[in-house]
Amino acid sequence: MTGPVRVLVADDQALVRGSFRVLVDTAPDLTVVGEAATGAEAVELAAHTKPQVVLMDVRMPVMDGIEATRRITAAGPEARVLILTTFDLDEYVFAGLRAGASGFLLKDTPPADLLAAIRVVAAGEALLAPSVTRRLIAQFTSRPEPAHYIAASLADVTEREREVLTLIALGLSNTEIAEHLHVTLSTAKTHVGRLLMKLNARDRAQLVIAAYETGLVRAAAGEPLFLPLHPRIGPVLYTDGGTGAGAAWAA
Repeated sequence: MTGPVRVLVADDQALVRGSFRVLVDTAPDLTVVGEAATGAEAVELAAHTKPQVVLMDVRMPVMDGIEATRRITAAGPEARVLILTTFDLDEYVFAGLRAGASGFLLKDTPPADLLAAIRVVAAGEALLAPSVTRRLIAQFTSRPEPAHYIAASLADVTEREREVLTLIALGLSNTEIAEHLHVTLSTAKTHVGRLLMKLNARDRAQLVIAAYETGLVRAAAGEPLFLPLHPRIGPVLYTDGGTGAGAAWAA
């Protein structure tokens, strides 16, 4: 699809919708194709206007943003959902990712960063604000201890790919993964591409979920066992399928 990136804005507050429309329309490569005040309207408009990115609020009447995200992403891969959340909506992060959201940003994100985020998501990448990722880690900390084995879904994943998946779950970019593993950027991208295919994941956000749900990575309270890999998120304990474990700092 050529031309500006098509954006649908979904928020129950008219002032917020209008503000996002004005902001998005200031960018020559982006254009707002519709506004929705409820999740149900967002689903209907997405079907008719064919947006590439949906800016989705979570708390809306009739149908919330999580269910709207689930229905929009289930209808096809064309529309990617970027959920805008606030600190009191942390409990929705995991549900949003499970529903198919490609990213989360806080509503107080600077305008330039929001526009950049829309472009990133439209390009097929996943996007998680570091502070939102910290809260995602905290959600897993409060969950029951995962099984100490690699689930069947990782049966075909190689040892190197598991290492890459761990780094993705810690938030590292392809460039950072390449630097950490001392490989080329092309090699890192190849590993990520194979993981997306093997795990049937639409983007990096779903790879993060896979890493936690299979027990490959789990959040852990307390101090790390060795020096941090990266300072952004905090301590995360990863397992190697039951044969051992080590702590790392998330990216």
